[in-house]
Amino acid sequence: MKFSYKAQDKKGEIIEGYLEADDKFSLANQLRGEGLTPISVEETKKKSKILFLIDKLDNLIGSVSVYEKITFTRNLGGMIQAGLSLRRSLDVLEKQTKNKKFKIIINSLCKDIDEGDSLSESLSKFPKVFSGLFVSMVKAGEESGSLAESLKEIRSNLEKVYKLNKRIKGALIYPIIVVSAVVITGILMFIYVVPTLTKVFKDLNVELPKTTKLVITLSDFLSENTTLAFLILIAFIIFITFLFKSKKTKIFIDFIILRLPMIGVIAKEVNSARTARTLSSLLSSGVDMTKALSITGNVLQNIYYKKILKNAEDSVKQGIPLSKSFKESGKLYPIMVGEMVEVGEETGNLAKMFLDIAIFYEEEVDNKTQNLSTIIEPVMMIIIGIAVGFFAVSMITPLYGVLEYM
Repeated sequence: MKFSYKAQDKKGEIIEGYLEADDKFSLANQLRGEGLTPISVEETKKKSKILFLIDKLDNLIGSVSVYEKITFTRNLGGMIQAGLSLRRSLDVLEKQTKNKKFKIIINSLCKDIDEGDSLSESLSKFPKVFSGLFVSMVKAGEESGSLAESLKEIRSNLEKVYKLNKRIKGALIYPIIVVSAVVITGILMFIYVVPTLTKVFKDLNVELPKTTKLVITLSDFLSENTTLAFLILIAFIIFITFLFKSKKTKIFIDFIILRLPMIGVIAKEVNSARTARTLSSLLSSGVDMTKALSITGNVLQNIYYKKILKNAEDSVKQGIPLSKSFKESGKLYPIMVGEMVEVGEETGNLAKMFLDIAIFYEEEVDNKTQNLSTIIEPVMMIIIGIAVGFFAVSMITPLYGVLEYM
């Protein structure tokens, strides 16, 4: 049999892969013999033609948005609660969805249900669409006989994440649009406006300042090698894209983001809110603490927060209170998080306490992103003013020099 495994080496690095073995225990012993500590071992089933098709055409047939998953979860939970069978509900959703990729996925879920698989098993075959959090909460709902309630909780969690991401993107969209407009306008001026002024300067035969020469040089390159400049820009974008996918680059970016003025504070509160809401959802669904911490670590994007959750998982396995891990990570998680978690542990109401933490920091992020938009506007105006001023001075200064000799 073939198994997928996740293990930790002596350096603490997580290793994932596939191996053949007689059973899970044999594979676990094999991993230990290689100096690895097994974290999870799961039997891999042969991919169906549908799964193979999705893997091959993933980029061609689009993706499934968070909003579509919210709609799917809301409607599925509503139909199950109304008394429709799971198979019938999925059939209705397959007909309703307009997303080709999602339609194929729902069709695969229907076939799996017909073959006797559970919904959580079927969902786990699409990790790029349904996260570990999603699958675990569905599984908890199936085991407790309250699938509709679990789906309702998943929907609520997805909606909060969707709104949080929307606020952050909303705060960043203004500077992106302004910078894009300035860059495009600048390129057009370098290609069409500056060459005209350059001819005037040559006719006047005057000594040009260094800044003017720099502008003219850049303009000559863009106007004479427009295609080459365009190809260089595309190559640069591709290079940056691959660079950002590098693990070392991601660690560096995560480090910088957490230390930027105001942005760093928002990043810490966003991660605190996501950590708290994910743990609250999992614990309230009946998922055990160690698995909840593992899933939450996978949900978070920042590498430093992933490490904290992994350390917390190891500590909890050793019987150390979860609050201790949060308190020791005061540079990333606000002090209040550790204190409230400790209260939740003492009162036996940890899931509710995590929910309160999530609500508090989501409101904080909302307020700060609004303030960020207010701050960004004058900063962008200053930057644009400097750019326009530099260009204007570079082009006008030589003309003033000519007027002095007239």
